[in-house]
Amino acid sequence: MSLPSSDAPALAGNAALAARDLRHVWHPCTQMHDHESIPMVPIVRGEGAWLIDADGRRYLDGVSSWWTNLFGHANPRLAAALADQAQRLEHVIFAGFTHEPAIELAEELVRITPPGLDRVFFADNGSAAVEVALKMSFHYWLNRGHGEKTRFIALTGSYHGETLGALSVSDVALYRKTYAPLLLTPILAPSPDAYEGEPGETPAQVAARRLVALRALLERHAHETCAVIVEPLVQCAGGMRMYHPDYLAGLRRLCDEFEVHFIADEIAVGFGRTGTLFACEQAAVAPDFMCLSKGLTGGTLPLSAVLTTEAVYAAFYAEYSAGKAFLHSHSYTGNPLACRVALETLAIFRDEPVLERNRALAGHLAQRLVPLRDHRHVADVRQTGMIAAVELVADKCSRTPWPAAERRGMRVYLHGLQHGALLRPLGNVVYFMPPYVVTTGEIDHLVDVAVAGIERAVA
Repeated sequence: MSLPSSDAPALAGNAALAARDLRHVWHPCTQMHDHESIPMVPIVRGEGAWLIDADGRRYLDGVSSWWTNLFGHANPRLAAALADQAQRLEHVIFAGFTHEPAIELAEELVRITPPGLDRVFFADNGSAAVEVALKMSFHYWLNRGHGEKTRFIALTGSYHGETLGALSVSDVALYRKTYAPLLLTPILAPSPDAYEGEPGETPAQVAARRLVALRALLERHAHETCAVIVEPLVQCAGGMRMYHPDYLAGLRRLCDEFEVHFIADEIAVGFGRTGTLFACEQAAVAPDFMCLSKGLTGGTLPLSAVLTTEAVYAAFYAEYSAGKAFLHSHSYTGNPLACRVALETLAIFRDEPVLERNRALAGHLAQRLVPLRDHRHVADVRQTGMIAAVELVADKCSRTPWPAAERRGMRVYLHGLQHGALLRPLGNVVYFMPPYVVTTGEIDHLVDVAVAGIERAVA
């Protein structure tokens, strides 16, 4: 029996594709009503750091397509690895069965992550990885006879995903407020965000002061706390808030002292984004759980992994009748296609001087952003590796923000589309997180478009 053919044309321009899209598709993180006035952009192919729409217009991907793309769109090495694996094995149940791409990927992740992370649990996206880490931490304490440990400590301004558990340990009102009646109540520790420091306070001093506050929370709540979860060095969706590595070192010490787990959500900051392969390296610490996703496959396919310790694994290892098994599962756990592309992504890190190249690119980006520090509506220009952010405010002296309803960042986004750049501000924070294959000339283009967009936004 043949399927009915589509009456859609084989080739169509932006207008036709956008019209078809808006008849049926509900897009993420979007008020669909906006598209009555804001264009939907149909992308038909990618080349390196560029996206190309159905009308042939090119957009420099300044946000790495939601922070996932590392080595460029349509990367030939990743495409070849995917095509080869698709001819061998596309998927297999991962309970009771295994395959070489998953085995090899687990071995490689254990090799490159901080010491002591010797066990790997696969999932299929960042939120799912956080759910796994939260459940695994709780279940560990339950198996160890500490069923009273049911809560989690998170940082103010944190973001860990959109599923209910991940959202429970998030503190961005835009995403959390609507669903608050459904969520667990976290214990919130004040963020070490350097932007929120006292006048004259260094980032290291902010970190030290916030560690004192965290200690006070643990003194009151450690008995009921499973873990502290943080985004190491950069709180991304909360506005690219950045903090000093000393906080991570102190956090590790406090978690050991008070016997709670340390969950490092490196979903956005891992794989070279902060200047080291993993952000935790900058504090020379190893967490009890490390959540990875986004760049794990170079932005090609959805995959995530949770790495943990042999001690955590051992708490679940028993006869089935003991009821200690971790029975969490996903249909596409350990998908061979995604694992193979992830292996090729890690091979690029081995074969090429990625981190050295990133340091040079980050330095160029920093230099280009210097003039914005004196802008009348810029309160802060901050950067950690290949993440840079510009904080727009209504008043520089008082740091009074623009009212959210004015959507100043949206004006920057629209200006970017008109001038060949994908910039997707977080509220009034204009940020840059380009793929690692970007050139200095392309960085210049991104910054030039952003500066002009900022002028338009604050006019």
